Amino acid sequence: MSDRGRSDASTGRRGPVVVGVDGSAEALDAVSWAADVAGRQGLELTVLTAVAPTVHVAATIDAPPGSSASALLDRARDVAADRLGDARVHVSAVTDHGTPAGVLVDHSESASLVVVGTRGLGEFTGGLSGSVSTAVATHARCAVAVVPAGSSRADGPVVVGVDGTANSMPALRFAFAAAAARGLRLVAVHAWSDIDVPQPDGADGGPHTEVGEQATLAESLAGFAEDNPTVEVDRVVVRDRPVRELVARSADASMVVVGRRGRGGFRSLLLGSTSRAVLHSVDVPVVVVPGDTSPTAARDETA
Repeated sequence: MSDRGRSDASTGRRGPVVVGVDGSAEALDAVSWAADVAGRQGLELTVLTAVAPTVHVAATIDAPPGSSASALLDRARDVAADRLGDARVHVSAVTDHGTPAGVLVDHSESASLVVVGTRGLGEFTGGLSGSVSTAVATHARCAVAVVPAGSSRADGPVVVGVDGTANSMPALRFAFAAAAARGLRLVAVHAWSDIDVPQPDGADGGPHTEVGEQATLAESLAGFAEDNPTVEVDRVVVRDRPVRELVARSADASMVVVGRRGRGGFRSLLLGSTSRAVLHSVDVPVVVVPGDTSPTAARDETA
């Protein structure tokens, strides 16, 4: 099987699915969703909470009075076990010292997927501006899923944004794997009017046409479709803003998958405008998938 067809949760890694918990109901929804992914992908599951670096007692940041890291992790493991059912998945519980975002980013080095909730009690979740979920999605070394409250059992197709460049290839890989694992339809969305699509060397830089953009989408999907013959693919080419179309399609989706950076790929814009807008505009899980996660790329991103 080619690299495009790997069914791992991210880009060929077999590390655990890591989910942050803080004792909130929203975080437990994220645990349930993460357990489902781990069970379907045959990956280990790690439930993780953070404690302040200068505090040596087991109390989570911003946790309710009387709570403890061990109690929160025990509850999270119970939720995971309930979602996993008979699936044979190893579930580990980890307490780490540091800020929630920093701890999750650190663990992303060896993870297949990092999962966080939204609007919880502690700093694993938070508001839309400067939230931990945004920070983790921006800097993690693997794919990051942000799971809204109440959406952990949503069904419907997997929706993925495709921009026709190499930046969207890892997102396509993840989306095909997710659709195959769940037996779901894949909706591949290519919107092409907001900015010009870069032309390869020697190509005609003339005006775009719907026929040309259909061909761009078909080329992007070709290898993945061949390696995932059981996945039914709906191809959507629209002359519209990507955010508007992805948000509209999310209404009936089980998840939306986007690349971390858009067509520009500027190192200073680690989380592209489309990815950021979708992350904060839909009511289903959003998976943000980075591009090249090699050590060289990591140095480039932080240069």
